[in-house]
Amino acid sequence: MQRIFGNKKNKDPPPSISDASDKLIGVSQITKRGDTVEEKIKKLDIELSKYKEQIKKTRPGPAQEAVKARAMRVLKQKRMYEGQRDMLYNQTFNLDQVAFAAEGIKDAQQTMSALKSANKELKGMMKTVKIQDIDNLQDEMMDLMEVSSEIQETLGRSYNVPDDIDEDELMGGKPNVLSC
Repeated sequence: MQRIFGNKKNKDPPPSISDASDKLIGVSQITKRGDTVEEKIKKLDIELSKYKEQIKKTRPGPAQEAVKARAMRVLKQKRMYEGQRDMLYNQTFNLDQVAFAAEGIKDAQQTMSALKSANKELKGMMKTVKIQDIDNLQDEMMDLMEVSSEIQETLGRSYNVPDDIDEDELMGGKPNVLSC
C-alpha cells in the first residue's frame, strides 16, 4: 500500500531531548501531574484507613467481607496510582540521564575542537622554531659566556699582591720578605 499511496511525510522534526524533558519535567507539568497523583494516593490512604477501622469494628461475616472487598478495591487503585507515579519519575530520570549524556558529548566535542585548534597552532609555531637554530644559539651563548668569563677574570686580577704566600705567614709567623 505504501508504494501506491506513498508515505506520509513528517514535516515536524522529532523532539529533542530537552524538548521532551521540558514537556515531562517542566515545572508546571510535573507539578500538576505529580500533585494530582500524590493527592489521589493520599485520599486513597485516608479511605483505606477508614475501611481498616470498619473491618476491626465489624463482626466476621458478610458485612465485614463487603468492607474488605471495598478496601481491596481502594488498595488496587492506590497501587495503580503509585505505579503511574513511579513510571513518571522513571521517565523523567531516563530523560535526565540522556540529557546529561548529550551535554557530556557536547562538552567532549568542544574539548576536541579546542585541542585540534591548539594542535594546529603548535604545529605552526614549531615550523618557525628549528632545532639547528637553537643549537647554534646555544653554541653562541656558550662562546659569549666564555669570553665574558675571561673578561671578568682579567678585570678581577689584583695588583701588588704576591702570589707566593707560605703557610707560616698564614699561621702568624714572620712575613716573607720580597726582594724587588
